[in-house]
Amino acid sequence: MRTGPGQCVLGDEIASLIFGVDGVVVDSAQASAAAWKSVFDPFLRTFAAVRETAFVPFDVRTDYLRYVHGRPRSQCARDFLASRGITLPYDDLRGLAARQEELFLAEIRRYGISPFASTVVLIREARRCGLRTAAVSAQRHGAEMLRRAGVATMFDIALDALDAPGTELPAHPDSALFLQAALRLGTSPGRTAVVEETTAGVRAAQRGGFGVVVGVDRIGDSAAFCERGADAVVTDLSELRLCRRRAPLTSSRP
Repeated sequence: MRTGPGQCVLGDEIASLIFGVDGVVVDSAQASAAAWKSVFDPFLRTFAAVRETAFVPFDVRTDYLRYVHGRPRSQCARDFLASRGITLPYDDLRGLAARQEELFLAEIRRYGISPFASTVVLIREARRCGLRTAAVSAQRHGAEMLRRAGVATMFDIALDALDAPGTELPAHPDSALFLQAALRLGTSPGRTAVVEETTAGVRAAQRGGFGVVVGVDRIGDSAAFCERGADAVVTDLSELRLCRRRAPLTSSRP
């Protein structure tokens, strides 16, 4: 791997690529933030009325980035409400998280979801160069998001939390998810690159001993990715280049 201003170059030592679904392959942030707002605002309005305090709505930019981005749903609910001085039992937090997931899925099922254009270009180039590809999500609807975005067939392997029951795979960012993807791709971790948009995902990949770990910094916090073990940080996958000398893979995939 070589890095330079505004670029990261992967060489022939890398035989496969594992992409996180959320924030790397598909742009889910807007739909996710809107769903959280639909969950939090009615709750906050009722809470304010009961306590006779001012209603302060959930901010889809500031609150989302500070308390929601890259976290498991129940933790999102806990951390955001704690910032407002509200503590709820675990079952109530799970209820809010389940409602957010329901609204999020309804949104993407009705309106669809878009892939990042630069990611699509990179995946196509990777396949032309002979690299195998996988998409991994700690969410239960990761595979569905790929289908809704029209990119599911671009990957050799797709893993999400629906694969976890009975397989001992964790339903949150963990090295086991990436290691299982590499196993199914048939490449060793040392010859596999992982591309992730969350610091938790980067840390999990680093712990798994992967050859290259790339953080995609869409929120302006590259230092956090470096602290978690990213070998390189880019703001968009147009900055990630492939330097290949092997014969391209013959494939009918797009």
